[in-house]
Amino acid sequence: MKLELMWPTVPAAATEPCADPVSVPDRDLTERETVSYWGRDRASLKTCEGRRRVAVDAIKERP
Repeated sequence: MKLELMWPTVPAAATEPCADPVSVPDRDLTERETVSYWGRDRASLKTCEGRRRVAVDAIKERP
């Protein structure tokens, strides 16, 4: 009998850098622009956190 350990690999998507925050113009933003930029940043953060969580969970699975 041969025992072979199989280590989980970190998913490639989890190694991608998180998106930079939205670049905003050098002026006061309208309410609409503020909501739009904020929404994009929140969506990017949620996606990035999901990738990070998957990577951490994969590593925690190691014996």
